[in-house]
Amino acid sequence: MKTLHTVAEMRAAVADARRVGKTIGFAPTMGALHEGHLSLVRAARARCDIVVASIFVNPTQFGPNEDFAKYPRTLERDSEQLVREQVDLLFAPSTDEMYPAGATTMVEVEGLSDRLDGKSRPGHFRGVATVVSKLFHIVQPDAAFFGQKDAAQCAVIRKLVRDLRIPVEIVVCPIVREPDGLAMSSRNVYLSAEERRQALVLRRALLAVEQAYGKGERSLAALRNVAEKTFAEVPPVIIDYIAIVDPDTLEPRGAAATGGELVAVAAKIGSTRLIDNIVLPQ
Repeated sequence: MKTLHTVAEMRAAVADARRVGKTIGFAPTMGALHEGHLSLVRAARARCDIVVASIFVNPTQFGPNEDFAKYPRTLERDSEQLVREQVDLLFAPSTDEMYPAGATTMVEVEGLSDRLDGKSRPGHFRGVATVVSKLFHIVQPDAAFFGQKDAAQCAVIRKLVRDLRIPVEIVVCPIVREPDGLAMSSRNVYLSAEERRQALVLRRALLAVEQAYGKGERSLAALRNVAEKTFAEVPPVIIDYIAIVDPDTLEPRGAAATGGELVAVAAKIGSTRLIDNIVLPQ
């Protein structure tokens, strides 16, 4: 695996691959890799000739009171994992490389960036759209691989690609979970043992909604109430949002579920904010 730190190096490597007709699969990450990230790499390996991963903790997607400073940075360990997964190229730029002095241009997907996590974290999706646009411009992948856990982010990126006519296929891979059902997240390391136990309520709430839907409940208000009652069983957990929305527009389709809706939850456990979701059966 070659590790590249500059845009020029990355573009040269991409040009070499293109010159011999290779397809490029790309898994962008912020590092602190877990099995969820590695599943993206494996999906890219299965579909493409060359696999590129990036590790960059993007400052523009963090708010002023969020965890940018303490976000786990484990480049050496991450690199070892990517070598084992037979990644061809690792792009690990500095902040100055991605945001050169005087850079003021940002990308915003209007109509989506203030929904779900965007509403709770103002400016978050603007930072995501900006860094993903930059990475696509640098790496020029045929396909890019993202995790379903970040469903709202996936919706933003799908629309970004459509609106800007970026020639990349967006592949969304299933959520990878711990044996007890907790969605894997780099932020899980922040949880104490008790908070880790409490965090399981996110998954239980989603399963309760899925079960109620399976029994015939279609009212969005009633389905949200099912989730709220489940969260109420663990009072220390503070709900950020419970949303039942179209997975592309991130808005409700109406007052009743018809199948295929995204059921997304976000909550704070202590100082840690976690997200999870399911998609209702058609």
